[in-house]
Amino acid sequence: MNLDPQIADLIGALDSGFPPVHTMTGAQARATIRSRFVPAPDPEQVGSVTDTHVSGPGGDVPVRIYRPVSDATVLPVVVYAHGGGFVFCDLDSHDGLCRNLTNRTGAVFISVDYRLAPENPWPAAAEDLLAVTTWVADSADMLGIDAARIVVGGDSAGGNLAAVAALMARDRGGPDLAAQLLLYPVIAADFDTESYQRFGAGFYNPKPALQWYWDQYVPNDADRSHPYASPLAAHLERLPPAVVVLAGHDPLHDEGAAYADALEAAGVVVTRCSFDGGIHGFMTMPMLELAHRARAEASEALVQHLSVSPAH
Repeated sequence: MNLDPQIADLIGALDSGFPPVHTMTGAQARATIRSRFVPAPDPEQVGSVTDTHVSGPGGDVPVRIYRPVSDATVLPVVVYAHGGGFVFCDLDSHDGLCRNLTNRTGAVFISVDYRLAPENPWPAAAEDLLAVTTWVADSADMLGIDAARIVVGGDSAGGNLAAVAALMARDRGGPDLAAQLLLYPVIAADFDTESYQRFGAGFYNPKPALQWYWDQYVPNDADRSHPYASPLAAHLERLPPAVVVLAGHDPLHDEGAAYADALEAAGVVVTRCSFDGGIHGFMTMPMLELAHRARAEASEALVQHLSVSPAH
């Protein structure tokens, strides 16, 4: 298993440039990451982009709604949670990814600016994502979306929140979901897997940072065994089909693969999109050809689950 050649050329700079977030407060890490953000000078065009707010359990939750160019009167929808270790990133950091996936899938994407840790610890972020998902289901006619084709999705920490929101929706009697899109998700607080041992240093997202994310979001170790913190601990029957993206050179690879296995064992339909040469977070790096291949493959898999035609 070899690192993607483009990533191999960049990995030294990426790894050395990763901020030592585990030595910072949440606010310091957030400010550091935000200071490095450079918005795209010419963002990919979609049909429309609208910022609004949704009422959540802790107050209004900002959301950004991306609509593709489409003649359809109702469209599928993906309620999307950005990555960022539960601590940082926002609507802007994942704007490019959401625009691209909107165009590739022909679905409305609703990006959720959920409450961040450590100021808002577990399960605040997951509850926000579920609140927005419920609002989407209740507002389907107003939004022009198909209530029978609602997806929860996210990358990294956002993948955790999407998986948890799917569990919560099942356990609480709705809303009904058509699929879940999990991009190299955070699944369990197990830092001794083989992939952690192999890729916990030198591959951009180091083990100390990944442990620190858990410390911020779920500071009580006892809570980490709860299914709404570590979905691998849940009973997984009656969950919606899942598209699971795995990166081969990712400390989180093994927990994502274990979750895909557990879902399948519970009778859930799973489509795995494996990119052996990828590192954690690679799909948000538009300079990489592998990122665009992964976006295309994951989008195609999701479209198959939704039985719709992609816009492009």
